[in-house]
Amino acid sequence: MNYILFDGNVRNRLLPFTFTRPVADIRVGILTIREKWEHYLGFTTTTLTEDYLSSRFSFLELENNIFINSSFFPTENIANIVKGLTENQALFYQDEPIAFFATEGQEVNFDTFDVISYTHHDVRRIENTWDIFSMNGEAIKRDFKMLTENKISQPIPEGVWVKNPENVFIEEGAEINFCTLNASEGPIYIGKNATVMEGALVRGPFALCEGAALKMGAKIYGDTTVGPHSKVGGEVGNSVIFGYSNKGHDGFLGNSVIGEWCNLGADTNTSNLKNNYAEVRLWNYETEGFARTGLQFCGLMMGDHSKCSINTMFNTGTVVGVSANIFGSGFPKNFVPSFTWGGATTYKTEKAFEVAKMVMARRGIEFTEEDAEILRHVFEITAKWRRD
Repeated sequence: MNYILFDGNVRNRLLPFTFTRPVADIRVGILTIREKWEHYLGFTTTTLTEDYLSSRFSFLELENNIFINSSFFPTENIANIVKGLTENQALFYQDEPIAFFATEGQEVNFDTFDVISYTHHDVRRIENTWDIFSMNGEAIKRDFKMLTENKISQPIPEGVWVKNPENVFIEEGAEINFCTLNASEGPIYIGKNATVMEGALVRGPFALCEGAALKMGAKIYGDTTVGPHSKVGGEVGNSVIFGYSNKGHDGFLGNSVIGEWCNLGADTNTSNLKNNYAEVRLWNYETEGFARTGLQFCGLMMGDHSKCSINTMFNTGTVVGVSANIFGSGFPKNFVPSFTWGGATTYKTEKAFEVAKMVMARRGIEFTEEDAEILRHVFEITAKWRRD
């Protein structure tokens, strides 16, 4: 069977992260949504997403296909039903399709489908950016169980203080030095070739993905994911860092989501609670206004390739787009558009690409013309929100 992950109707509510990736490639928990589905399905997937992303995230339609809504997290039960779908069948949760079977070129009209209603209470889906960190703790627990089943952890080194060691899993090649791992509230997953330096204090649920590093003295609270090849220091709580990003120094990051190839300067701090304890509102690209989150705690949403200088102070509920370079005195605005330079002028693509090339080269990855074309498109479609 050919499995295709599609963005669904939440794509615009998940900007700025979906400017540069399909919904399927958002990381929640240990894995991306795509990786979760591929694990349960036992097959690779392709993607139905925005045209300008299709050169990187391919779409393959065969004679028989099952289309899967990427905003839904799989479970073994859901995946088994999806794998069993036949022609003109669809699996729905309330009014939203989880998956449906369609032949090549078929015009989909759900009124003509045999609809299966999913009524179990294990359904989880991301519909807004803040769901990424809000659901992260539960997602870590689910991924941990799935990834570690019938596997044996590497031994915990001497000199590491551990509480509930049965809830700690260490992959091959990980290096852990004289730190504290408290897994009493949830599991701790240390990925392949990851590093935990001396003096780090970690509370689960927590995921340190492949090749990532916790710096000396880092203080990590639960429901946090540090994505592949990211480096993190200071204090972090209930946050998701997608990958290849750095928060290498002191400063607080809380209830936040950071994209790929980002850098937070030394002593950068995010406010995650308003002074009056009121509900946080967050910029919504779909409505072009500030949306109610229903949350009292919400920090920073930062798109790919964005950077900020030392001592940057982010207000509660700040959204930063793609390839923004933030510096200067005072607080940045609660919405910083993509390709903003210093919060006031346009960050020209040529300059932004020069930086991206150097940043990626440091990790042995080439900034390709494909990367440039995607970012050029983002530059064009976000122009209306910049000042000049």
